[in-house]
Amino acid sequence: QVQLVESGGGLVQAGGSLRLSCAASGSILSINAMGWYRQAPGKQRELVAAMASGGSTSYADSVKGRFTISRDNAKNTLYLQMNSLKPEDTAVYYCKVVLGARAYWGQGTQVTVSS
Repeated sequence: QVQLVESGGGLVQAGGSLRLSCAASGSILSINAMGWYRQAPGKQRELVAAMASGGSTSYADSVKGRFTISRDNAKNTLYLQMNSLKPEDTAVYYCKVVLGARAYWGQGTQVTVSS
């Protein structure tokens, strides 16, 4: 079992930056894949950024060039660096990891970008 705890959300002005963290209760070395998702009010949850076990990354078109996903294996932590934030980035952000055949989700952290 893996437990995930997110932090780093908050209120920021457009153009600002935030770094989200997702701390895992166990080692992330054996995790197959990990990612950050977001869900805005009235919208479906969408994938924002993903990282495979080998380190390859992918991003939604809407965040390419602005967001960066990374991980620190020693700290068992996944990060999402968000720069040049826009009001449309406002959402609850969730981290997800896949371990074997199971997926685990964090509780979510609110990001609000004011114009």
